[in-house]
Amino acid sequence: MAAPLVVWDPAMAEYDLGGRHPLHPLRWQLTWSLARSLGVLDGVDLVPPPPATDDELLAVHRADYLAAVHAASAVPPLRHPGHGLGTTDNPVFPDMHRTAALITGGSIAAARAIARGQVRRAVNIAGGLHHAMADHASGFCVYNDPALAIHALLDEGVRRVAYVDVDVHHGDGVQAAFYDDPRVLTVSLHQSPATLWPGTGWPAEVGAGAAAGTAVNVPVPAGTGDRAWLRAFRAVVPGVLRAFRPDVLVTQHGADSHAEDPLADLRLTVDGHRTAQQELRALAEELTGGRWLALGGGGYALVRVVPRSWTHLLAAVLDRDLDPRTPVPADWQEEARQSRPGTRPPEDMSDGSPDGIPVTPWSGETEEPVDVGIDQVRRAVFPLHGLDPFDPRD
Repeated sequence: MAAPLVVWDPAMAEYDLGGRHPLHPLRWQLTWSLARSLGVLDGVDLVPPPPATDDELLAVHRADYLAAVHAASAVPPLRHPGHGLGTTDNPVFPDMHRTAALITGGSIAAARAIARGQVRRAVNIAGGLHHAMADHASGFCVYNDPALAIHALLDEGVRRVAYVDVDVHHGDGVQAAFYDDPRVLTVSLHQSPATLWPGTGWPAEVGAGAAAGTAVNVPVPAGTGDRAWLRAFRAVVPGVLRAFRPDVLVTQHGADSHAEDPLADLRLTVDGHRTAQQELRALAEELTGGRWLALGGGGYALVRVVPRSWTHLLAAVLDRDLDPRTPVPADWQEEARQSRPGTRPPEDMSDGSPDGIPVTPWSGETEEPVDVGIDQVRRAVFPLHGLDPFDPRD
């Protein structure tokens, strides 16, 4: 089997919403630079993908929405074409369609390579744009590359796909795309919709019709840190994945659950991110024969958080796990300072828990605030998979 596929084209960094917009391409540029400086990418080719075609995009998106994106990408652009475009969150920008289609093409190409047996693993850190809907842009996302990658897997004959989203925001666009499709399990762990946009992702959202049970939502309270978040992850994710028995695992790794992220209120660290990445890798090895597509996502602490979190993700996909105590190279720190004057770069690849995070397993009782969400989602979903919502072993 070939080495994992690592997707990147420098033109993806032209997905630039401009000015002071929080989604800035610096997060990708600093990630690649850090991963190279630490040797994670030694001998690894970064593979540029073809852009997604309109026909491919139409598998998830509506034709009138594609027409609006093309109009916004014209010269001169149509500044307010509707469909969620031309807003503060989703401003139009030069060549918007081309760059969004390129990022999406990366996730589709990675999915096809896995489905066709060319690779077992693939990663596209520019992907993970999980909020885009069939007919409108949303949450900084123009095209929904995770949903289109899942569609490509199904189109290639994959029978069951599981999608796990650990972004701080609900993976609403992916859930919407497959809400009534029993072939796709969508699992999202996110800050409670009572306290964070987009206000969806309640435990009662479980899927429709024959797909009941295939939407799984685990809301956690604002302020949740590594220990409680991992408690929720372990109380829900392994059980539903094992019951669903996916053929391929797709994961979205937004880094905006970090304590330093400016757009949300969770308290995770890069150590928590690394732990989740490695546990998802282990679940892929256990359940899918290692067939795993990892995507990026949100993350707006551009210097101190995203580059380290996604360098750990690249290392996990490539089986080149980094010692969390590894110092961040001085030349990278200087690059970071020049990129964002006034920002203090991190000194190593840990946030203080290099030896692991002690987690008390969920016991079946409501002992901590996070247990309310655990209890609700297990009651709502576990019986639909033949699991006991009250048995911690399930």
